[in-house]
Amino acid sequence: MKSVAFYTLGCKLNFSETSTISRTFEEKGFRKVGFNENPDIFIINTCSVTENADKKCRKIVKEAQKINPEGFVAIIGCYAQLKPKEIAEIEGVDAVLGASEKFRLHELLPTFEKTSPVVPAEQKVFARGIEEAIEYHTSYSLHDRTRTFLKVQDGCDYPCAYCTIPMARGASRSDTVENVVNAAREIAANGVKEVVLTGVNIGDFGIINGTRTSTFFDLVQALDEVEGIERFRISSIEPNLLTNEIIAFVAASKRFVPHFHIPLQSGSNKILGLMRRRYRRELYAERVAAIRQMMPDCCIGVDVIVGHPGETHEDFLDTYNFLNELEVNYLHVFTYSERANTKALDIRPVVAARDRNERSRMLHILSDKKKRAFYEQHLGKVYPVLFEEGDHQDTMNGFTPNYIRIVAQYDPLLINDVLPVRLKSVNEDMLVEVEEPEEILVHS
Repeated sequence: MKSVAFYTLGCKLNFSETSTISRTFEEKGFRKVGFNENPDIFIINTCSVTENADKKCRKIVKEAQKINPEGFVAIIGCYAQLKPKEIAEIEGVDAVLGASEKFRLHELLPTFEKTSPVVPAEQKVFARGIEEAIEYHTSYSLHDRTRTFLKVQDGCDYPCAYCTIPMARGASRSDTVENVVNAAREIAANGVKEVVLTGVNIGDFGIINGTRTSTFFDLVQALDEVEGIERFRISSIEPNLLTNEIIAFVAASKRFVPHFHIPLQSGSNKILGLMRRRYRRELYAERVAAIRQMMPDCCIGVDVIVGHPGETHEDFLDTYNFLNELEVNYLHVFTYSERANTKALDIRPVVAARDRNERSRMLHILSDKKKRAFYEQHLGKVYPVLFEEGDHQDTMNGFTPNYIRIVAQYDPLLINDVLPVRLKSVNEDMLVEVEEPEEILVHS
């Protein structure tokens, strides 16, 4: 029995796909082990969002070679689709599989035998052009985390100036509503309490073989009826696709929690235009206002990019001031990095690295301020918390429906259970401590 280990870089979508691929190995008799447990096969799922993709990939391959010099190393994921030959030339890499091939590992690599160092790089590559990535593969994570990431959509038709994802994952395509509901039922049968819907552009859900057959609103209505799942959480959704209809449904939902993560990328309309985004900041503000009106306690997260080509100091201040005044609760700040074959490379002026870093620092401080204010606003209230494994043996973590992260004394009986607790204080690690309840209510 050969052993196999997995390493995942990047987003929730990658985690869902890695987990699904790992289950196919186990179904075929392979033994799944930890990365440092001398596996026979290493599967590395890569990301291409930042310029560090190459460095990270090389570092992980080097570590794999240290652990087992005879181990078979296969690279999959977005970076593998974008730079297959470059990756194949890394010492120790035995196979590189693109977007259409990563779910065909056993068909394309039946033996997983280590290749000779003299084998040409091109013979290690299994990657068709991205226009051929038309299949949809249902994926979800399981047994890796308390929460399950359920992939509902793949690919993207939005040609944003800074982004390589359409080149790495292909055109927008989705599962059927029926298949997603069936996957959610399978997840519920495994005792999972929370499902996070994920994809590249989940608001564009419903395209099958190039034709729209349903909508994201259709999907959330169907999932709300799935028994056994206590919480559905929507991951990142574009503001132009987050309709008032969806917001109102979540506000009245039995299972969808009051938490939205909505990419902004810039608070300057000029920069949004250069980025080729499909909305302006006025629409974004309208979406936030609608959420606040229907769900005052809702948590709203924001993606924002600093240092995009063409962004002046004044443009950045537009973003900073817009976010400072907006009722949002945390920021995911990305420092722009140049990506090959993107339109942003043609935009001038280029922002100096020191300015990018300073702008990032300012927004990180703003994010911390907003998150702390949001947490403090809810102190003294009682919320149901889904408990998870902690980072330390003596504590455990969990999340309220509106995404407040708590810390409590470790109790193995509470893992993956829901318990109402009163929020007490925010500690120095930006975690909310909770009062010890008089009675433990475990919903097993």
